[in-house]
Formats: sequence, structure tokens, C-alpha cells
Amino acid sequence: MTLLRDRDLAHAFDHASRTYDRLTGLNPGYRADLLRSARRLRLPGDGAGLHLLDLGCGTGASTRALLRAAPRARITAVDASAGMLSRALDKPWPDSVRFLHLSAEELSTAEELSTAGEGPAPGAGGLDAAGEGPFDAVFAAYLFRNVSDPDAVLATVRTLLRPGGRLAVHEYSLGGSPAHRALWTALCQGVIIPAGTLTGDRALYRHLWHSVLDFDTAVAFTGRLTRAGFTGARALPLAGWQTGITHTFVATAGEAAR
Repeated sequence: MTLLRDRDLAHAFDHASRTYDRLTGLNPGYRADLLRSARRLRLPGDGAGLHLLDLGCGTGASTRALLRAAPRARITAVDASAGMLSRALDKPWPDSVRFLHLSAEELSTAEELSTAGEGPAPGAGGLDAAGEGPFDAVFAAYLFRNVSDPDAVLATVRTLLRPGGRLAVHEYSLGGSPAHRALWTALCQGVIIPAGTLTGDRALYRHLWHSVLDFDTAVAFTGRLTRAGFTGARALPLAGWQTGITHTFVATAGEAAR
């Protein structure tokens, strides 16, 4: 199967945004695990004085987790899908949270424009697409499987982080055991794809199935983080049915990051 990428994937998420929260709500532990991963950033003082980036925020579930983990921080949340952002914006948020229509691949350009002192560029849906950094921490949930060049995005994230800034990646990344692959395929074929088919989003959930099988194992993604210049990279397991299927990856940007 050819995976969805870039604009095609954003359009698929636009369409799926109508039912996305309802479907993810059927996933036991979905929001609790996002919160667990956000807390693994170990941000001090409830995030007071910190500026955080939620990269690939979707309908705002990861943003809510980040806000709960660091209620006193300022949060910028970005996503490539206008439909998903629209759902996020429909929810109540404090003034400390801001949403931008921006893809992960566009982050470096937006940051350069902001640093150069140019005015903000309007994004789709009237959202401001100007970059604003550096950040004290970055949270990325279910993102890196879906980008065309994860190494380039990691390099950009590293430059957007302050030296010593923290990264937490919450991602479907299999443990490497054949049993993990078999369990994931059984879940997709028995539950996830049939549910997505009922909502008219079969292609997106088939993409989810294959994107996980094709993506790095937990060991491989930890190595990718290290090669990208992050220090202390490690994979942390999540409990329940997601053990061996979903991990939190934590790492730190070194002094030479910027």
C-alpha cells in the first residue's frame, strides 16, 4: 500500500476530523496515555515561564494533555489539517494557548520569517502561521510516522528548542517482536479499519495500519533521535494493550542545537 503523505494526508484528516474525537474516545487509555507522555517532559513549576510547542496537535487532545501537565506554561499548538484545527478551536482554551495552521515541514521557514522580523503570514482558516520560538519543550503525538522526512523535522525541532530544551514524542512504534506486529494487525483489521470504514475514512485508517508497520521500531527511533543530535534519548513503555505498540520517547537538545 502507498502511504498517504503531505497534502493528501492533511485532506484525509480534514475529512476524518468530524468523527475523530468519537473514534479515539473508544480507545481505552487514549487520553490518559497522552497525559502520561506529556508529564514525562518533567517540566518544573507547572510550566511557569515556559513556552511549549505541541507539534501535530490534531483536535487538541495532545494540547489538553500538555496543558494539564504544565498549566502555567504558554503553549503554541500547530497542525497541517485545517479540519482538525477547527475542531480544536471549537473547544474552550485559556489565553495561554494559541493554535496555528502549519505543517511540521513548514516550521523552519516560519521560524526564519519570525526571526528576520517579517510580519506574520496568514494561514488557512484565518490562523496565523508565523513561527515563534525558541521553545523550552516540544511535545509531538502521533506525528513522526506521518511526515515525509522525519530526520529533517527532527533537525528543525532541535533548532527550535533552547539548549537543554526537552522533547517528548508519543508515537505508535512497535517493540520489534513479531507478536507486537501481529497484535497491531489484528486490532486494525478487527476494530480500527471497520470503524473507520463506517465513517467514510477507510483510506486514512488503512494508512494508520501500514504506517505503524513501516515506521521505526522503538529501538530504531531512539537511535534516530541520537543521530539527530539529541542527548539522553530513551523509549519508555505505556501500559495496557499499548505495551509494545506505543511508546514515549524523551530526549534533550544539546548546547550546540542552535
